[in-house]
Parts: sequence; C-alpha cells; structure tokens
Amino acid sequence: MKEIKDISRTRAQVSSAAIERMYITMRHLFNRGFYKPMGVSGDTLREALLELRPEIYGTIAEEKVELNGLLYVIERLPIGIEECRYINLTSDEGYAFSHFTPLVPPKRRRNCYRIDEEQMNIEITRGRSDIYDVLTHLTFIFVESHKIKDKVLIDDSGKVTRDWHKIQQAVYNQDTLDLEQKEIAISHLCNVLGRTFSEVLSIYEKFAIPENPDRFLDVIYWLGKLAIEEVIDNNKRTITFSPILRERLGHHIYGEIWSDRIKEVLKSKKLLDRPIHVISANMHSVMNSIFASSALKDILDFDSELELYEELSKPENGELRRTVRERAEAEGMMFLADESGTNIDVQLFDTARIKFDQTPFAKQKVEGEFPVIIVMDYAFGEQAYETIDELLKPYKKDTFLNVESVSIMGKAGILTGGKGDIMIPFAHINEGTGDNYPFENELTAEMFKGNKIPVVEGTMVTVLGTSLQNKDLLKFFHDSTWGVIGLEMEGSHYQKAIQSASKIRKSINPDVKVRYAYYASDNPLETGSTLASGGLGTTGVKPTYLITIKILEQILKLK
Repeated sequence: MKEIKDISRTRAQVSSAAIERMYITMRHLFNRGFYKPMGVSGDTLREALLELRPEIYGTIAEEKVELNGLLYVIERLPIGIEECRYINLTSDEGYAFSHFTPLVPPKRRRNCYRIDEEQMNIEITRGRSDIYDVLTHLTFIFVESHKIKDKVLIDDSGKVTRDWHKIQQAVYNQDTLDLEQKEIAISHLCNVLGRTFSEVLSIYEKFAIPENPDRFLDVIYWLGKLAIEEVIDNNKRTITFSPILRERLGHHIYGEIWSDRIKEVLKSKKLLDRPIHVISANMHSVMNSIFASSALKDILDFDSELELYEELSKPENGELRRTVRERAEAEGMMFLADESGTNIDVQLFDTARIKFDQTPFAKQKVEGEFPVIIVMDYAFGEQAYETIDELLKPYKKDTFLNVESVSIMGKAGILTGGKGDIMIPFAHINEGTGDNYPFENELTAEMFKGNKIPVVEGTMVTVLGTSLQNKDLLKFFHDSTWGVIGLEMEGSHYQKAIQSASKIRKSINPDVKVRYAYYASDNPLETGSTLASGGLGTTGVKPTYLITIKILEQILKLK
C-alpha cells in the first residue's frame, strides 16, 4: 500500500486561496446587487478576511479591537459611515447637482453623500478595484463592531455593561469633553476594546477632526450600537449596488471621457501631432523638477534642489507652490482638473515653450520637434488599464498619437529593504493568477547608484488591494523563484494596456519605450512598517524627485 504523503497546506497557500475566494465572492455579491455583511450572504467574505489576516488589519483575528487598522480604514471612508445601516455603492448618477454635500475621505478620492441618518451613498468611478477597496474596509469595520458588541452585550435581552452606559452618556454629551471627562471615557473604552489606557489614549487624538475632537469615541459607540441592534433586533446592515453602477462597470465610460478631453485640448493647441511622452506620477514632481529652482531662486535660499523640494512639500508653503505653478503655466504647462469622474488630474507640458537655459535641464538635446509631456495623477488598481488603454487609442479613430514613451513612477510596498528605497522592476505578475508581464525597462538600478538610496531590481507583484497584504503570501513571493521585490496595485494593468496598444492594436509605436520605478512607502514584512503605521513624511521626497529627474533626463535626451 502506497504511503500517503503529507498534503497539509502552507500558510501562503491558505492565504492565496483566501484572496481568490474574496475576489470571486465580491464579484458574485456585486452581480447579485446587495448583501448583508454580517448575515449569511457575508459569511464567505468575513471568513476569508479572517483567514487571510492582512498585516494592515493587525489583530483582526483576535478578541481585542484593532486600533491602527481601524484608523487606516476610517481615513479611507466618509465621515459618518459608522452611523449608517444602509450603504449604497453608485456610479456618478448626478448627486453633484443635488443639495447633498459631497463627503470626500481624507485618504481616498471618492465622492460620498449622506442621504439621511441611516444611508450613505459612495460613488464608484474608478473601477472594480474601488469596489474591492470599499468592501474590504467595510467588512473589517463590521467585524470589529461585533468584537465591541461581544464585550458589552450581557444577554439577548439587550442588557449592556456599565462601561457601555458610560460611553453612551459621553457620546450624547453636547459639549466637547474636557480632559477629565475624556480620560474617564477612555477608561471605559479600555474595557470595551480590550486595550490598555495608553494604547487608547495615543490613538484617540489621531481620530480627531476640527469639528469633532472626540470622534474616536463616536466611532466606537456607533459601531457597537449597530452591531448590538443587528443581534437584538435582527436589523442587519446592508450594502447595495445601484443598477446604473452594475450596468456601467467595465465599459471604460469615465476613462473614455477623460482621455477624449486630453486629446481635444492637444488638438486645439495644435499639439496632437507632436512626439508625446506619458508619465504617471503626482502633480508636483515633474513641474517642480523643471521650474522650481528658476521660479524661487530670488525668493528662497537653498543649498540644493533636494532641500528646495523638501520645502515645497511642507503644507505651510502653499505660496511657494503657487509661484512655481505660475512660472510653469507661463512656459507652456496646462493643468486639466478632472471633470470625468476618474479623479485623475492631468498636466500638459509643451516643452517647446520652456526656457531650458534657466532650468536644471539646460543641456537638453532634443532633436526635431520638441515633445509634449502628459503627466497623469495616480490611477487606482484596475483603473490604470481603463485610462491608459483609452489614452493610447487614436483620436477620432483615424489620428494616431505619436507616443514615444510611457513612464510609471509610483509608491509601493517593498519586500527587500525599507521605506524610501527604490525598486526597478523588469516584470509584473498578477497576484492569484500567475499572469505575468515582462518588459524592457529603460530605467536600471545602475542609473541610481551614488545617491545614497538603496536600489533593488526584480519582479513586482500587482495585488488586488493594498489592504489585503498578507505576510505569509508575500514572503512566499519573495523567497520563491518569483523573486518578488515589492507589491503595488497598477503595474500589470498599465503594462496590459501598453502591450495591447503597441503589439496588438498597433495604435502606437510597437517599440514604445517603457519606464517603471517605485519608491517604498512601506514594508509589509516588517511589524510597524506597514501602511497602517503612518506616511513617509519627507523620507519620500528624495526618491520621488530622483526618479522624476531620471525620467525627464531620458525624455530630454540628457546624459
């Protein structure tokens, strides 16, 4: 009789299967049109998330409430979401013309509308990745809400603990809590959250907003209140998807509107026939790299351009940024604020109008026609395919764009190194499928040597969502023959569109140059270095501008 081999699964395999189940489940629920996250229909999603245990959600699988993960999620959802029993995901359906005030989360560009005391509408205009992001975050906060319920609900009659009564009194207090009242409330919160006084005290202020310094208290109370009502009154929270959203999703409606506007402006300015270079980046690094030093040389003393860029990144220096923007606009830059719903702003640079002798690129060696540089703000996940795919199509079907290069500069999680390091990929692979997109990168690690920033080269994985980072799965990607150096959300989607346009549709030059470079915003394999641990601060300034300058040097043919 043959010996039966041990076929127990590794944590990486379990995690991979959990991500696949979440992906399939979310698509099924979307097609269904509605579901109850804490009901039977939400079971699979909850179980998969608890099995996956993403690093960003910390102690989601433990009894104590996860505080840093809750802060991360709340910053990406609209204010008041914790009070809403009904959450409706919609397309852009005209709410901008209503009396409703749009609520934009601090860390996600999406319009949300509080319809009444119980309902929040969230506009989805950036594709499926936006839906995955919202559903994952909502699943997390609902799981946490039931942890709160388990701590305060004594029996099925609705009787609750003294701690909960005291928290309720503090919430319904009309005035801002003074120090003594706040610390009393925190003492009761500690028992409800399963956390120490110092842990709760340190997170309390991070939730504060100008109009509500005690928002943390409100968030915990309303999450617990709705969870208790789900059990006592069987009044389940419900997520719905509007018929218009289900009809529009996947049809590139917003991407087409977005790209058509760019081409119309290029046509009106007689720039459509010029060489074009597309850069996916932020809305400051290209502009500042070209114009900041000349615009501010008589206003600000700086020893190096890096010092100048750090000054420009400080929130209080808005006047300096306006000065740079005015110089850029005087020398051919056009800013196109998004009107399509993609939430992707655009800058157009007519390099023929730039006075290069006054810039750091005085030795540019452009021959023939000066190029046009299109800088597009960051896309979100699968939205990258929609936008670039539409942008690279011919104008009105017969005018082909002379696209010479596409450059992607972004931030990503790193698996070999720390925050602020630079990653240079030569391929992207899709998490969960093994689909891979190798390419010849015009940027190399050698180009960045001598700048005192560690640089790594290798494969990068395009993940379903940053909130699904799992240490076991990422360690497998890193340690296996895939040799993955980092993770991000858009790379393979950009590359799919570029390859489609250049190799299959032949709508752009088949030899279009491609550049990818990322700087590390976090390291999900290191405890305390995940996205939930906070932003980069000025650590990201040097790699951001170093990558931007290398891209511009190639476009402007500097050695």
